[in-house]
Amino acid sequence: MKWLKITLSVLSISVIATVLVVKQQVESYMKTPMKISEPRELWVERGASMNGTLNKLARQGDLIDVWKFKLYLKLYPEHQNLQKGVYQLTPKDTPLTLITKLNTGDVKKYRVTLIEGHTIQQWLALLQRQPRLEVDNDIFEQVLKLNGDTSGKPEGKFFPDTYQYTSSTKLLDILNQSYKKMQTELQKIWDNRAENVQVNSPYELLILASIIEKETAKPSERDVISAVFNNRLSKKMRLQTDPTVIYGMGERFKGNITRKDLREKTPFNTYRINGLPPTPIAAPSLASIQAAAHPADVNYLYFVSRNDGSHIFSRTLRQHNRAVNQYQRNRK
Repeated sequence: MKWLKITLSVLSISVIATVLVVKQQVESYMKTPMKISEPRELWVERGASMNGTLNKLARQGDLIDVWKFKLYLKLYPEHQNLQKGVYQLTPKDTPLTLITKLNTGDVKKYRVTLIEGHTIQQWLALLQRQPRLEVDNDIFEQVLKLNGDTSGKPEGKFFPDTYQYTSSTKLLDILNQSYKKMQTELQKIWDNRAENVQVNSPYELLILASIIEKETAKPSERDVISAVFNNRLSKKMRLQTDPTVIYGMGERFKGNITRKDLREKTPFNTYRINGLPPTPIAAPSLASIQAAAHPADVNYLYFVSRNDGSHIFSRTLRQHNRAVNQYQRNRK
């Protein structure tokens, strides 16, 4: 019997040694990069199994020796948890980083930037090109309804910013976040506005900010342009600003404004109407809202483009006409 005990002991040692070797091989395999040549997505649907997901990766050539991966899961059954979603696979991924993603639900993050100075229609076109988003044409109106906002169009009421989302995020939730952020920031700025601001409500401030946004891209000019508009409103002068005319023209605008366009009486033609247009004409940036609420301490009433992104500001119509002749009509 002694020889049998010795034989069993040798076999046991051999089995244990084999198990340890296999375990080391499996753990080494789990740290070895997968066969992914370029970044791509892995879609894990609701109800998918871990084995099914691994088999799919093996069929696609992303995993070799998939049996080692499955053996690892036998050794560590706590890693069998699988969460649905879209995952980002990269050439640096190993089976270990993959299983960590699948276990924790570390799904792919997407980003969408709602650009300042753009209109709702431009944002809709942008959103329709975004991956993993379902876009209804009235989605902005849906957000207004959700918040009990019945005061006009959605134009200008959403905060331009970069928003992160996943494949399971609803666009309604992204835009609701944008809407609430705009309302919060707008109210904060309105509560701390300068005393000489010539508008009567946060919404009017938003309208004015949208015009400032479209008139200049130079940060140093925003509060000066704000002063021009506030000064004109104070004197009951018409704003006479081209971006409002362009907005009122809609799809008819082809790059130029004619004299006929300036004479046409639309709700947005500030050459023909008194005061502000009825709604914002674009999404103003936070800087433009700040400028609308804090105009510069200057008495300018006019400005004209230098054609390089900057403007010449004037106190009198005579000065303004000279600037127009010099920079717009090329006269000396």
